[in-house]
Amino acid sequence: MEPQQWTRIFTNNIETLNKGDTWHLEFDETIEPKHLNFGWQKYIRRTIARFRCTKCERSWPSNRVMVIFFMQLTNGTGTVKVRPLRQNCKRCLNAPMVKPKVESDDINILMENLMEKIRIKCYRENLGQSIRHPGHLDVKSPHEPQHCEGCKLGICSRE
Repeated sequence: MEPQQWTRIFTNNIETLNKGDTWHLEFDETIEPKHLNFGWQKYIRRTIARFRCTKCERSWPSNRVMVIFFMQLTNGTGTVKVRPLRQNCKRCLNAPMVKPKVESDDINILMENLMEKIRIKCYRENLGQSIRHPGHLDVKSPHEPQHCEGCKLGICSRE
């Protein structure tokens, strides 16, 4: 995962809002979908990504990578906290959870959808629903909940 790439794409997309507020993106590994502090709005979205085990170097694609966003706008300053959820290798014993590698195009889709949610949740705009969906990776084996942080947190999509 490349935080600077996420931040650059976020900055490019946030400029399209033209609201005059200052927004910034923070990565926060501590946010949990069921523990939202007062004043924050939640948005959870699925994307596609690849993973690489840090023990055996095995890599695998996933069409079920969940990303948690918490957002807040206070006195002209907006903050978005983001946590892409991890997976671990099914072949290694006690394999560590690893962060996803999300391609630029898919980060851009996430950010475009996030901009809509910011407009709806923080600026109270009535936009309806027009979510863009990520692409699809060729995955050879089924999703395994015991290796997915999203499943363990109870938010993994079953689409």
